[in-house]
Amino acid sequence: MIKGVIFDMDGVIIDSEPLHHKIFMQYTRSELGLAISEEEYNTFIGSTNLYMFSTLKAKYGIKKELTTLIADYEQRYVDYLLTAPDEKPLAGVDLLINKLSSQVKLALASSSPRKHIDIILNMFHLTDLFAVKISGLEVANSKPAPDIFLRAAELLALPPEQCLIIEDSKNGVTAAKTAGMKCLGFYNPNSGAQDLSRADRVIKDFNEIITRTDWLLNL
Repeated sequence: MIKGVIFDMDGVIIDSEPLHHKIFMQYTRSELGLAISEEEYNTFIGSTNLYMFSTLKAKYGIKKELTTLIADYEQRYVDYLLTAPDEKPLAGVDLLINKLSSQVKLALASSSPRKHIDIILNMFHLTDLFAVKISGLEVANSKPAPDIFLRAAELLALPPEQCLIIEDSKNGVTAAKTAGMKCLGFYNPNSGAQDLSRADRVIKDFNEIITRTDWLLNL
């Protein structure tokens, strides 16, 4: 039986992919002179900014320092979050988190920087419901490597087989299955063309499972 549920954040708790997409395309076009295809952008969904910009820097020979690339991009995102008081969690996910918090241990494992995690969880009044919060920058390898989920399980003091991951990206699902964990795929049309076929189950609406958490915890 599942004793710990580990949530991804972007595309699962907040519908942030359209915003990331907009800021990324504007930044790479106006500041770096790059025309990144949708196909290439989709390969970065679920990965860290460090992985994304180190890959782009190596591929396109970008002269700007990696730390500057990341800092400039992340500042644009933070500036938006701090001026977006009407941003809301994805439908039903806050209710699901509240319900699960009384049944099992919860963790949040996101490729986003810790600053972004803190801002978003505080915005949605969810901070205290997660026993563990971990950023992809705090582990050696980004998704699709399993590092972040294995570390979350370690901090929850649970073996991988007792953990369930909720993910919206191919990279995240791959990381979950490589970690030896169950995975609930969340189909978010704004997260691009994500292959969730390795997930144990796939849903399109969190409201589908708010009253079915016993089913969820027995996947």
